[in-house]
Amino acid sequence: MTDTLRQLLTGLRALLFFTVLLGIAYPVVVWAIGQAAFPTQANGSLIVATGANGTSTVVGSSRIGQTFEGDQWFVSRPSAGDYDAQASAGTNLGPSDADLVADIDKRRANVAAQNGVAPAAVPADAITASASGLDPYISPAYAAIQVDRVAAARRLTPDRVRELVADQTQGRILGFLGEPRVNVLRLNLALASTQ
Repeated sequence: MTDTLRQLLTGLRALLFFTVLLGIAYPVVVWAIGQAAFPTQANGSLIVATGANGTSTVVGSSRIGQTFEGDQWFVSRPSAGDYDAQASAGTNLGPSDADLVADIDKRRANVAAQNGVAPAAVPADAITASASGLDPYISPAYAAIQVDRVAAARRLTPDRVRELVADQTQGRILGFLGEPRVNVLRLNLALASTQ
């Protein structure tokens, strides 16, 4: 056997070994660990709603924001990609960009008018898009300014809607990481089941 053929066979064996190890065995092990230790997260953190006739329907993911339109719903924060996971991205506009400043001013005026609050009362997450454009959370402050609008549209008392917001408010991770937040999809599902 020539030296070249021996090196070729050695390289082929290495290629096959690493293909099986890294292309098959490693992904299967990672998948198995994910399914065993974190099955909800490994399968997309899907939220399932049960209909009046008992059927279950996937309505979204707790990790990906959605658009909600109408006064009867809590509104998510703005998305640079219209909540399209395939177009997930920020705008890459800096704080001195005239287009960004104009968009923020326009959003502030719209949110204030829609919710009947002063423009100064509109929190930052109501007027700025998240980096991914898919943020499923809003701040408790943004949820609070939407309470009266949602309560009136659903003919509920503001106190009842505030209770739902409080029930859906998540605290800091491990008690010190991040900020308190409200998952908009979960909150709107709680609202839908309150009728």
